[in-house]
Amino acid sequence: MSQHNSLRAANTLGAKRNVLKRYERVELMRKRSQWVEGRRVTGLPKTKPEE
Repeated sequence: MSQHNSLRAANTLGAKRNVLKRYERVELMRKRSQWVEGRRVTGLPKTKPEE
């Protein structure tokens, strides 16, 4: 029996993600000097991933 295409993880490892984890968004905002210390991590503005 063959494996379903959606279960093949090897093909998706190099794919570009368009959703960042919360800690990745905070790091990116720090790099862009948009992060204010003491700010809550909930309700962050949307950020585009670096390319």
